[in-house]
Amino acid sequence: MSVTQAARLQQNGDVSDMRGREFAWSDTDFVRVQDLIYRRAGISLHDGKHAMVYSRLSRRLRETGHNSFSDYLNWLEASESAEWQEFINALTTNLTSFFREQHHFGLLRDFLLSQSTGKDWRIWCAASSTGEEPYSILMTSLQALGQRADLSIVASDIDSKVLATAAQGVYRLDDLKNVVDSQLQLFFQRGKAGNQGMVRIKPEYKKFIEFMVINLIRDDWPFRKLFDVVFCRNVMIYFDNPTQRRVLERIHRVMSPGGLLFVGHAENFTESRDLFVLKGKTVYERR
Repeated sequence: MSVTQAARLQQNGDVSDMRGREFAWSDTDFVRVQDLIYRRAGISLHDGKHAMVYSRLSRRLRETGHNSFSDYLNWLEASESAEWQEFINALTTNLTSFFREQHHFGLLRDFLLSQSTGKDWRIWCAASSTGEEPYSILMTSLQALGQRADLSIVASDIDSKVLATAAQGVYRLDDLKNVVDSQLQLFFQRGKAGNQGMVRIKPEYKKFIEFMVINLIRDDWPFRKLFDVVFCRNVMIYFDNPTQRRVLERIHRVMSPGGLLFVGHAENFTESRDLFVLKGKTVYERR
């Protein structure tokens, strides 16, 4: 526990806040969760997340049969069980849609077309969530390069559950509002009978994407070849500045010089000019 966290506890007191809740919930519990998710995933939970943390982790207490947050967190810290992944899954936020921040995909298309033909393209989508982003990258890339493109996409996330959904590639038709008709016909199959209103990515396109769980703050990324493009959007807003810098340095190491890094609309890395130079709205070029 940091000095700042300890001071906050002393200032606020450590009074369990019942308010009709199923489990007692104290400042000590919240600070422990803050510390654990920061150490495990680099996520900085601000003090306004009390209700969110209680709601999401209460489900884990029920699933694991614990009667208090203190018991659950003690048990968690005492082992390296699979529950750590469930703990991380519970506290990550997954907001996504097809062609979100649409201007990025026009820039991606132009970048692909500007390079020499016959190139072996490698793209990393570092926060895939439920798959809308990597499939948007796939559609844009194949429409730019052609169906026989030498293309490989790594789609990763720290949340194993959303990544499993992404790998299935099944969506409600209503969620494809930003997918144009030509893309819908080319890349998706429509559900029939009991699956009406659903679509799925055609199996022949899944070969271009490899899904894997990757924790961005761990230095064990499994990559052997450099990436030409990295999408790491709306992730670093959950990291503090030192963590952001460490992750940017690692991304820099796995990218080819001149490659493009796409980030979220609320993310700004102009303080890391030694690594990346701003090339457009939330798009950086690897130095």
